[in-house]
Amino acid sequence: MVSKESTVSPNASPFDLAVGRTEAMAHLQRELLEACEQASRAWLARVQSEADLWARLAMKLPTTSSIPEAMLAYQECISQRMQMAAEDGRRLSEGCQKIMQKITTSLTNGSPAQSS
Repeated sequence: MVSKESTVSPNASPFDLAVGRTEAMAHLQRELLEACEQASRAWLARVQSEADLWARLAMKLPTTSSIPEAMLAYQECISQRMQMAAEDGRRLSEGCQKIMQKITTSLTNGSPAQSS
């Protein structure tokens, strides 16, 4: 992301600098809002998939004819739930990284972070 401030000339008035900073902040806010909306849609889909998982288990259990068969149904459901939990952690980590990268890029005026 390139900061709006970088397009303001060195001889710009304080008003022009303030406008540039305000525009840059508004741009950052739009990007963060978009990232949050994407995350919200992903989490809503995730909640629906978990509801479907438990509904399938509820439909499967009455058709089981033995305890081992019922235990296998539970085991498959729990295994899928554990996979979903791992995906949740990955998605959360990626979302946080994405937001932090946008903020860091904004704070450094679009230039890569420098290490000391």
